[in-house]
Amino acid sequence: MLKKALLYLLFATLALVLTAGVAAYLIVRLALAPGPDEWPARVKIGPASIDIGVPTAIRLATSSWFAPWVAGRTVQTDFGPVLFGWNEPTATLELQCAPCSAKVPALGEAPIRLERLRATVRRDGGALGGTLEAFPPGPMPAATDGASDGVLRAQWSGRLTQKALQLNINAADAPITRWYAVLAPGLPELQRGRIGGTFGLHAQVALPARTFTLQPRISQFTVEGLGTEAMVNARSSCGAPSRLTNESWLARSVIAAEDQRFFSHPGYDLAELVPSLESNQKAGQVERGASTLTQQLAKLLVTGGERSADRKLRELLYAVEMEQTLGKARILQLYLDNAPWGPDLCGAEAAARRYFKRGARNLEPAQAVWLAAMLHNPNVAVEKWQRDGNIDAARAKTVAEGVRGITKPQRDALLRNVATARFAPP
Repeated sequence: MLKKALLYLLFATLALVLTAGVAAYLIVRLALAPGPDEWPARVKIGPASIDIGVPTAIRLATSSWFAPWVAGRTVQTDFGPVLFGWNEPTATLELQCAPCSAKVPALGEAPIRLERLRATVRRDGGALGGTLEAFPPGPMPAATDGASDGVLRAQWSGRLTQKALQLNINAADAPITRWYAVLAPGLPELQRGRIGGTFGLHAQVALPARTFTLQPRISQFTVEGLGTEAMVNARSSCGAPSRLTNESWLARSVIAAEDQRFFSHPGYDLAELVPSLESNQKAGQVERGASTLTQQLAKLLVTGGERSADRKLRELLYAVEMEQTLGKARILQLYLDNAPWGPDLCGAEAAARRYFKRGARNLEPAQAVWLAAMLHNPNVAVEKWQRDGNIDAARAKTVAEGVRGITKPQRDALLRNVATARFAPP
C-alpha cells in the first residue's frame, strides 16, 4: 500500500512539474508572440524555438520585474549565443554574445566574427541607451582606465517602435591596431607590420532592415614592415611592360574608370568607400566597388580576390604602405602592367596588342577609353564585344566624360569617337 502511495505521489509530482513547464512555455510564448504589425524574430530557448515580437521582448527584458528572471539564461540568436544579466542597482540589462557574428553583405560573403561582444541596455519608455564593448581574443582583460586593455568601446542610443529600432553608435577614436586586433586578429600582417594612426566612427543602424550609414574618422594612418618597397623593381608576369606615362590616354582613361581621386587619396578613399558600403548593404550584395587603384594592386599582387572583410582589411594595410614606399607613378605603372583584361589576359601592353594590334603607347583615345571601360568586368565585356560587336556604351561614355587634363574640344571629339566606335571583336 505504501509503495503504491509513493508511486502515485511520484507520478503526481511529475505531472505537476510537466504541467507547470508547459504552462510556463505557453505563457512565455503568448506573452512574447509578435503582433500583426510587430517586428518578429525566432529565438531558441532550451530545446524549443518560438516566434517573438522583438519590441515586446526588449520591453520585457529591460523591465525591473522581468529582467531578474532571465538573468543567467542564454538565448540562441542569429548572431550567436546571448547570455543575459541584470544589474539591479542601476536597472541595467547586460548582454554578452560570445562568439558573435553577423553577415554584412556590403563586406562580402563571409560573416564578421567577434570573439566577445558585451552590451548594456537601459530603457526609458521608447528611448534606449547604453554601452558596447568588443573584446580581442584571449582572457577577459582586468578592469583598467580603458586606455590600454585592447577593448573597443562605444556609446549608443536608440528609439524603439513596434516595427523597428533606430540606433546611433559613437565609437571614440582608438588606435587602428586595436581595431585590427578585435576585427581580424588572425591576420599575419599584424605580427610583422607596424601600424600607426587612430580610427573612430559614428554610425546609424536600422533594425530589422540591417541598413546603416557611417561617418568614419581616420587620422595619421601609417603602415611599415610589410615589404612593399620590394615592388619598386617588381616584374609583371603579364608580358612586356607598357611603360606608359601618367599623361598617356590609357593611364588617364583608367584613372577616370577606376579611381578618379587617385592622385589625392592616401591609398583609400572614404568619399567613395562610405556610400559604396551603404549602397551594397541596401542591395544585400556587393554591387558597387570602392577599391582604389592602390587597393586593387594590393589584391592583384598580394591578397587575392576572396570576398571577405579579412581580405579587405589586409588589402588596406598593403595599400597604405604602398602609397608610402612606391609613390603614385610606380603604383599606376604596376597596376597597368598587372590588371586583368579578359580571360587569360593581363597587362595593358598585352591587351592593346590582342585587341587593337598596336602597343599601349600608340592607342587612339577612343581605344584607350574602350580598354579602360572593360576593367569593370573584363570577362563580361569581352563576351559582349564578341556577341554584339560593342562593349557597354554607357560605361564607355562615362569614362570618356571623366578623363581629366584635356581641353573641351578634345573631350567633345573623344565623346563623338567613343559613341561611334566599332572595333573588330577579338
